Amino acid sequence: MISLLSVTDYDKLSDDLARRVYTSRLLGRDSMLVLHGGGNTSVKGARRNIFGEDEEVLYIKGSGWDLATIEAAGFAPVRLSHLLRLAQLNALTDIEMANELRVATLDPAAPAPSVEAILHALLPFKWVDHSHADALVSLTNTPQGLDHVRACFGDSVVIVHYVMPGFILAREVARQFPAQHTVKTTGMVLMNHGLFTWGDTARESYERHIELVTRAEQHLQQHGAWDVTPTTEAAPASSLARDIARLRLDVSKAAGAPMILTTTTDAASLRFARRADVTQVSQQGPATPDHVIRTKRVPQIGRDVARYAAEYKAYYELYAAAPGLVMLDPAPRIILDAEMGLVSAGRTAKDAAIGAEIYQHTIDIITRADKLDGWQALPAKDIFEMEYWDLEQAKLKRAGKLAAFAGEVALVTGAASGIGKACAQSLLARGAAVIGLDLQPVRDAGMLKDKGFLGIECDITDEAAVLNAIEAGARRFGGLDMLVLNAGIFGKTMPIAELSGAEWNKVMRVNLDANLTLLREAHPLLKLSLRGGRVVIIGSKNVPAPGPGVAAYSASKAALTQLARVTALEWGADHIRVNVLHPNQIFDTGLWTEETLKARAAHYGLTVEQYKTNNVLKIEITSRDVGELAAELCGPLFAKTTGAQIPVDGGNDRVI
Repeated sequence: MISLLSVTDYDKLSDDLARRVYTSRLLGRDSMLVLHGGGNTSVKGARRNIFGEDEEVLYIKGSGWDLATIEAAGFAPVRLSHLLRLAQLNALTDIEMANELRVATLDPAAPAPSVEAILHALLPFKWVDHSHADALVSLTNTPQGLDHVRACFGDSVVIVHYVMPGFILAREVARQFPAQHTVKTTGMVLMNHGLFTWGDTARESYERHIELVTRAEQHLQQHGAWDVTPTTEAAPASSLARDIARLRLDVSKAAGAPMILTTTTDAASLRFARRADVTQVSQQGPATPDHVIRTKRVPQIGRDVARYAAEYKAYYELYAAAPGLVMLDPAPRIILDAEMGLVSAGRTAKDAAIGAEIYQHTIDIITRADKLDGWQALPAKDIFEMEYWDLEQAKLKRAGKLAAFAGEVALVTGAASGIGKACAQSLLARGAAVIGLDLQPVRDAGMLKDKGFLGIECDITDEAAVLNAIEAGARRFGGLDMLVLNAGIFGKTMPIAELSGAEWNKVMRVNLDANLTLLREAHPLLKLSLRGGRVVIIGSKNVPAPGPGVAAYSASKAALTQLARVTALEWGADHIRVNVLHPNQIFDTGLWTEETLKARAAHYGLTVEQYKTNNVLKIEITSRDVGELAAELCGPLFAKTTGAQIPVDGGNDRVI
């Protein structure tokens, strides 16, 4: 493992909190050390209170912050004396501990301190770093894990046997640390959990962390257990979309809500899923307690979700002794399948992506541990206690309501600009994952940074490209619930007497034929939607009120509307509803340049502003207006509406 610290950058930092942020980010940048909010760091210092007195304070990573991107505001300032007094108590429930940590936090705007704040306070060092390094967990999660840790580190580390994180762990460290700590120790190994290091400077604590993890990697290498690169390429199936969508429906039914499924078919995932002993090695539990909540107790093997749900309920009944526990839904979060490889489920695209990345690391950890001495995770009772931890139960009970379309997937064509972009944004805002197709790349920064957005450059008149896009969307998000057909072209304005067959066919291919392909190929996935599929087709005012010079455009949109009506008739039995929106004069799209606007306004003897509001209500209609209505059509308010045609035009006298 290589240190990422730049001495030049480090020496420029002027205060302790800035140094703490810098080296914390270095830890967080390496996924083999820290994954998605895991790990924590701290620094001790003084803070002047309102009475002009200096108080000893522990600045520790706060809940909800990721070490890779943490800022100074992400460190909660906690009164050190209060933490040390808490450590002297004989007993403290986790809920009491969380309350006391909040009471001792000096800034009410600060995040909740890490549950390991007391442990950090007890360690007699200014700087403390903690990770769940892959290499270390590979050593500890074996039958001879203790022997490997001793052989690897000697007297460089304090070794603490596994206990539940929180107050119990802090008490155990308080008991074992003084007896083992010497001037030679630079770190502490928590068996089946992770690594702590410390130092007089932020740099020293970080570089000790890198040094100890490097020793763990070297130990694995010396025992032929480091390289986990597949020796042969495992070929994934070429088409999985329908199988994934069926699996997603089963998972969603078990969860009682729509779920996102992320499918990973890389060589390592497929090789692991195809191991002859995969049932044995995968069912023991997660790599560390930190991963329990996100990946569930064990992965599911194969696609029998109902059987897994029954087994999970039995597991709950076996260990649930305390009254009042809120049972987690019995749907699997990790599924291993010989064809699909690794499938991760979550209520949001972000949750599913996190689960997938965590289990990809788990596969490497299990493989290395297996090569070293055989994989051995924590006993099921310990895993259950972490999964149904009081603090997680409290979080579950106070969890806010998810967005309306959480767990659902939409495909939007023409998503890079105009109405398509507005539809994608409206669906994302309601919690949906969105597959956005467009000839041009999507450049909107907000959409691109959203884990729930997948932008695909696609010519919708190319049937093979459409099939590939649907396949990619299914592998990323699990299926399809909503389809918004927006992409279209206006074509050249010309009288019918001058309209060539080539121009006519060009408009028809985009506005009509391509949409037939999309409807046909999306249908098998839409009918597997838990809440029923929804289709919104963007038509045009030109359907009920055509104008001269745009025969190809008007005819194509009229034919598309008729196609939508027939689709609504045919797909009702599959619980798929199909509706059409007819916008008019949406000027914030690529169809309208400033020159075109001026020319059209002048043609009617109007100013540009008059032309923009040339409707019954005298208001301007924007892409966002259409996008919002398209999203609402997919929601519960229109759950009993299909085959409808709705104008979005401010009122057009010719249509009315």
